[in-house]
Amino acid sequence: MSIENLSNQASAVTTRQIKAARALLGWSQGDLAERSAVSEPTIARLEAEDGRLGGRPETVSKIISALVVAGIAFIPENGGGLGVRLLQKPPR
Repeated sequence: MSIENLSNQASAVTTRQIKAARALLGWSQGDLAERSAVSEPTIARLEAEDGRLGGRPETVSKIISALVVAGIAFIPENGGGLGVRLLQKPPR
């Protein structure tokens, strides 16, 4: 999912995808909090609920944007199930 598509897809992202994205990046909740400008207690609270990522739309956008900028692609439900992928960084 590109940053341009965040507003269209944000409501489809699940807490499991957020946790999986953090795992792929090796990030703690604190790391995500720092990079998204969302408090760590808020991230912990949102991740504690299973299902669609809740919270205020601007909070959800900040979280998803931080992960996308770090190289995460969110994979929508497409018959194979929701997921995340760590995109390869372009060679320098």
